Amino acid sequence: MASNLPPADVNTHNYTLSRDLNENLQQFLAIFDKCADIQYRPFEINVGQKGSLIYLSGMVDTKSIDLDIMRQFMESSITGDFVKLTDDIKHTIQSKLSFISQVSWAKDFQEAVGYILSGDLALLMDGWNQVLIMNAKGWEKRAIEEPATEAVIRGPREGFQEDLSTNISLIRRRLKTVQLKMEMVVLGQLSNTNIAITYLEGVAKDDLIAEVKKRVGSIRINAILESGYIEELIEDNSLSPFPQVVITERPDRVVGNLLEGKVGILIDNTPFAIIVPGTFFQLLQSPEDYYQRYLVSTFIRFLRLLAVASSLLLPSLYIALTTYHHEMIPTMLLVSIASSRETVPFPAFVEALLMEVSFEGLREAGVRLPRPVGQAVSIVGALVIGQAAVAAGIVSSPLVIIVSMTGIASFIFPSFQLGLSFRLLRFPMMIAAATLGLYGILMLLLMLLLHMLNLQSFGHPYMAPLAPLRFRGIKDVIVRANRLRRFKNSSRTSE
Repeated sequence: MASNLPPADVNTHNYTLSRDLNENLQQFLAIFDKCADIQYRPFEINVGQKGSLIYLSGMVDTKSIDLDIMRQFMESSITGDFVKLTDDIKHTIQSKLSFISQVSWAKDFQEAVGYILSGDLALLMDGWNQVLIMNAKGWEKRAIEEPATEAVIRGPREGFQEDLSTNISLIRRRLKTVQLKMEMVVLGQLSNTNIAITYLEGVAKDDLIAEVKKRVGSIRINAILESGYIEELIEDNSLSPFPQVVITERPDRVVGNLLEGKVGILIDNTPFAIIVPGTFFQLLQSPEDYYQRYLVSTFIRFLRLLAVASSLLLPSLYIALTTYHHEMIPTMLLVSIASSRETVPFPAFVEALLMEVSFEGLREAGVRLPRPVGQAVSIVGALVIGQAAVAAGIVSSPLVIIVSMTGIASFIFPSFQLGLSFRLLRFPMMIAAATLGLYGILMLLLMLLLHMLNLQSFGHPYMAPLAPLRFRGIKDVIVRANRLRRFKNSSRTSE
């Protein structure tokens, strides 16, 4: 059991456990002053020895406490002196209470308070100067479900949940090897959140493991409520618009990255795990790429790259071509665009900006509203507003098509974080197109490319394996590597 520290405003260093039960209880009452959810259950066993259970309501299995623990203590045939009594109680717990997985001793108030706040059950007995700690956690938790943000057609339907031990077990089920390491860290002076750093020993590089431990261990914060707190504090460049770590709800994705030598960070109370280092091309890959035939997966990856370019460039290209570069548009298409823009009172940039802001607002509203209502608002709202805007002469029909295609392309991103980055970058790209046309788009693209080439994630190049170029890694970036060919090559080598 991981030892947690009590809250920073409770000074337990001045308290030492005594052999008097009442004195110890008074100290606990002082420590947990105004904590109505702390429960005290006094009892007496048949040799006249008094004791008390202390636990946090809602964090332990209270039904088991009432039906099993209290009954065992009240009905046990414990006899003998104090030393025999101590051994008998621990033996009773370990042999007759099978739902308690771990039993240990807390030798001071600080350690005992940490265990109680973590959901463990504390047992005090008159004559003891230490506390028996029992793992009887039993809080309500969400069932294992398919991740809502990373749905796949073919693949496991299991996703992480908010319970850290459950998430660890989902990884252990897929990697039954002692090389899989789980190192626990406690972060947050007030939240005391358990963090698990996981990696495959002998596969992940030692310097990467050391760097992850160093960055995670250097975090000083009052509370960790979600993985986003840790992500922002450990990434190389927090001002970059691009995510430098991979966030996932899928155990199979974490396992796949562990097999590639990466390190995973699991956080208690959140279903989102962190994978480091994260690269641009890794964020464009889906776990389903490795469950489909490699030709199909390769085609989908090309489609994804096309969607990335469309999501970033379509509105800005429309602005640049209709504002500065009419000669690049075919004559018939130019006539059609000009006729549709006859009644539009705004320049192309203002027109596109209005549509993009409206579309992003509808998408955000669809996320925040209740699910049945949100889907209707986002889809129907976009159709109704778009048609009404065209009919009113506020925007042109070609721009509605451009914005719709851009929106569809932005939904293809496997990583929601990377999709958000491109949604943000779309607006500076539109400003550059309105200012300098295609030259502005090219200049901003070069600046973004230089930034991405200089960006690193835990010492790993963000654009690897294309920059720096590694031919061995390219076979699984643009195209999905043929597993059958790799297997045949390895078989020939072994022969």
